[in-house]
Amino acid sequence: MNGLLTAGILLILLIVSAVKILREYERGVVFLLGKFWKVKGPGLIILVPGVQKMVKVSLRTVVMDVPPQDIITKDNVTVKVNAVVYFRVIDPQRAIIEVEDFLFATSQLSQTTLRSVLGQSELDDLLSRRDEINAHLQKVIDEQTEPWGVKVANVEVKNVDLPQEMQRALAKQAEAERERRAKVINAQGEFEAAQKIGEAADLIGAHPPALQLRFLQTLLDISTERSTTTFVPIPMELFDQFRGAKPKKEE
Repeated sequence: MNGLLTAGILLILLIVSAVKILREYERGVVFLLGKFWKVKGPGLIILVPGVQKMVKVSLRTVVMDVPPQDIITKDNVTVKVNAVVYFRVIDPQRAIIEVEDFLFATSQLSQTTLRSVLGQSELDDLLSRRDEINAHLQKVIDEQTEPWGVKVANVEVKNVDLPQEMQRALAKQAEAERERRAKVINAQGEFEAAQKIGEAADLIGAHPPALQLRFLQTLLDISTERSTTTFVPIPMELFDQFRGAKPKKEE
């Protein structure tokens, strides 16, 4: 009786070890007597105990943080930069056979590539041309992980930490740039105002009655103010018509 119970338990354990279930996003790399046999899944997988062995691989996208790296840029500025890498396995066979631990290998490769690529860039490019740098990082890392069956979909530089003295220098530079733009805009406004005044003067010069109408409009505007004393400038052009009139001689 005890022998049958022991045999039954062993049989159950054998069946449990032989039956594997893989989810939709999983694949199983099956080895037969130590040699690669095939990639199976998803669904129910039956293995021969003691003869076949399976290693599960996830096909989902992995989001990996690259820890902050100390980098000296091309223009000799020391910065601390971190990034995030998005990748996934597209060939389970190579991901298991070609590299011991593809997650660790991709992480280390991302760190070294980050230091290498950013070390060839200047600080201004690192701050203003982030998209181009991200695309270059993605291309370089993807080319090196391709033999492992790993596809790098995207690389994003997250934070660029600058030294305090460099932050102050950039703040001064930004302030100087804002002042320059303000002066340019002010000069442009003065130039346009001078142009308009010149055009108005030419128009009034071509049409003398327009000066009288403008003078009357000015008097109307002054009359609405609450000032007790008002000085009214009278343009001499208003007296031109009187100057032209000659007195009649007595006979």
